[in-house]
Amino acid sequence: MTRLVSRVLGAALVLLGAATVVFAVQTLLPGDRATLLLNLQTGEAIERTPEELAPINARFGFDDPVLVQYGSYVGGLLRGDLGTSFQQHEPVTQVIGGQILPTVQLALGALVLAWVLSLITVLATAGRRRWIAGLGSGLEAVAASLPHYWLGVILLVVLAVQAGWFPVMGGTDLAATVLPVLTLAIPLAGFLGQATRDELDRVLEQPFVLSARTRGMGDAAVRVRHALRHAVVPAVTLSGWALGSLLSGAVIAESVFSRPGLGQVLVTAVDSRDLPVVGGVVIFVALVYVVANLLVDLAYTVIDPRRRP
Repeated sequence: MTRLVSRVLGAALVLLGAATVVFAVQTLLPGDRATLLLNLQTGEAIERTPEELAPINARFGFDDPVLVQYGSYVGGLLRGDLGTSFQQHEPVTQVIGGQILPTVQLALGALVLAWVLSLITVLATAGRRRWIAGLGSGLEAVAASLPHYWLGVILLVVLAVQAGWFPVMGGTDLAATVLPVLTLAIPLAGFLGQATRDELDRVLEQPFVLSARTRGMGDAAVRVRHALRHAVVPAVTLSGWALGSLLSGAVIAESVFSRPGLGQVLVTAVDSRDLPVVGGVVIFVALVYVVANLLVDLAYTVIDPRRRP
């Protein structure tokens, strides 16, 4: 229980830190926020008079002391209020909430596929003859080094444009999701495979594995039932980081494949300097990182009972 409480408190501090950075960026960026907001509303990039800016400053509290603004911002976050979009004039929670599902589906699909690909490769090649193990390790190194943007373009050109197996323009149906998922999953599979391979090689030499072999257990059963549970711990550690990273990578994948989601929302918000939306996306990604790492801690107790309090 003490461990869980400490992890929750640590997660809260991480979120507070992320919120503080977002607030600082919004406050310290060059330019007057009231002028920016008014120009976005009118579509005119011109200087504004104090009389024009006064209602905006009063409404959003831009003239309040910084500590008061910070307190209001953090208090709003605790109530689930991420502010109001400068461009769309809607609560940021609604702007983001309308696009979360496609991005989460993409990230989770990529994470599952990455695990499947990495486990197949590692189980098939780790601890085998040198050339087989080297082939598997080489494939993982190449996969891990592939940039998302380059891989997405290659998959789009080869499998969608030339082969015609998948739609060129993005969507949220299964056919339109395959290529974006592959774009995110293949590099991640390389990282997970590298993290699992060395540990599996070490575990396969442990006495309990050798004992299982002497009892007549087949190689596949030894690997899956005995060795794999211990070997995946380092990769499970990476999964917490990977889920947040996949959300970041989704920005690229959604742009390449013209797919709806948080990526398109973030790109549009950055282009228009819609600071509340940009900050809202950052807070959401930080929340995913924190929750994912808490789930990883819980997964440890399932994978390795020795970690249970």
